[in-house]
Amino acid sequence: MRQAAHNPAQDPAEGPVGPPCQDAEPRRGRPRSAAVERAILDAVVELLETGETLDGLSIERIARTAGVGKATIYRRWSGKEELFVDVLRDMEPADPTVSGTAGLDDLRIMLESLRTRSLAQRSSALLHNVFVQMKKHPRLWTEYQTTVLGPRRAAMLAAVQRAVDAGELRGDLDAELMNDLFLGPMLVRTVHRPEAPLPEDLADRIIAALLQGLAPRSPKAQVTAVEPTSAPV
Repeated sequence: MRQAAHNPAQDPAEGPVGPPCQDAEPRRGRPRSAAVERAILDAVVELLETGETLDGLSIERIARTAGVGKATIYRRWSGKEELFVDVLRDMEPADPTVSGTAGLDDLRIMLESLRTRSLAQRSSALLHNVFVQMKKHPRLWTEYQTTVLGPRRAAMLAAVQRAVDAGELRGDLDAELMNDLFLGPMLVRTVHRPEAPLPEDLADRIIAALLQGLAPRSPKAQVTAVEPTSAPV
């Protein structure tokens, strides 16, 4: 664990934090260092892996573990809750790349991504515990919904609308409702029923079931052969 003390005024990756020399030309902004941000995110994960809770974390301890000054963290995040959201987002698999022009094909890709993210969470005690802690903090959960879940939902809704425009889905139904119908079964399996199986073809099965409908199929017409009779009319 990185515990070296650090002078926030001399962060080598960031440059001096103190006021500039009076003769120096004013700068329009200091570029962020990817290496510093990586160290900060890794420091939070390192502390969480030791069993630390979100309530127990402090910016000072995160800074000490990352080997940076507190000012370096506050230049990027307003506090530990905002930082925690970025840590969680960084721990998750990247959002899938979709065409942006297809309808059902893009929707299938996004549903599959949700399935694989849930598999990763099930197999990671750290990810599971992070989500549990986050849901205990309403402000943090709201921030996560706004910055992470909201854009994902919007992307799925856009794919549903593309499917409607392409004639793949009905145009007389509310797109929001159809989006919920596609997303709902996957969320039930991944969130509300953590013991439920997540087979590889789950996204395809959800889409197929919705496209086919849930009403029973009409039985095929039975054709009864009428035997000719020799009896007199």
